[in-house]
This record gives sequence, structure tokens and C-alpha cells, in this order.
Amino acid sequence: MDGRGEHVPAVRVSDRERDAALEVLAAALAEGRLDAAEHEDRARSALRARTAGELAALTRDLPAPAPARSERDRKDLAEWLAEWRYWLGGAVIMSGIWGVRCAREGELAYYWPVTPLGVWAAVLIAFAIWPREDADGAKD
Repeated sequence: MDGRGEHVPAVRVSDRERDAALEVLAAALAEGRLDAAEHEDRARSALRARTAGELAALTRDLPAPAPARSERDRKDLAEWLAEWRYWLGGAVIMSGIWGVRCAREGELAYYWPVTPLGVWAAVLIAFAIWPREDADGAKD
């Protein structure tokens, strides 16, 4: 069981998972949550850990470090690009509806999807250029 009462399986861990645990331990040392001797003991144990349960026991009492700015920026970009994919999907659907209507009536009508797609695109662009606040309240 981990600190939240959840069962941690006895699954073998990878080097990447050990590195993640070492990052948590290093952040705790930098924040003063661990002294140097305890950090050294836990880091040594993390390098020897074979299962997820062993790693969880080493970091159970420590908070997860805050994500780095580059990690937050990468996540924000991925979310923004996903929104543009939704926009493109909406464009295809609305254009399809417009095209079927035009075909049924036998003439080209006003391309009404331009209005909702334009507003949607403007909102996405505004989110991209609007200054954001960091966790500490500082603006970009």
C-alpha cells in the first residue's frame, strides 16, 4: 500500500522511474525537506530499488516537485494544438453541412461556417498571445 491507501504493485521499475524518484529526492533536498545524509541514503536505496513499492516507500512522505516552466510550456502547447485539431474537426463538419445544403438547393449559398470558425479561431489566438500568470503570480 502507498501513503494514500492504494496498493502499489510489485512490478519491476525501469531506469526512467528510478530517475523520476531521484528527481523528487533532489527537489526535497533543495527545498530543505531532507538533510544531506537522509537524501544520500534514500538515493542509494532508489538506485537499488527493483519494484514500484520500494520506490514509493522512498518518496511517500515527500510532495511531488512543481513542474518546470519548460514542462508547463510544452503541456500548454500540446493542449493548444489539440484545440486547433478540434477547430479543424468543427470546420470539416460545418463545411459538410454547408456543402450538403448547397447541393440540395442546387446553388452556392453564403458560407455561414466562416462566422463560428472565425470567432473560435480568434479565441484560440487570444489564448496564445494573452499573458499568463505563473504559480507565483508573475506574468509571462
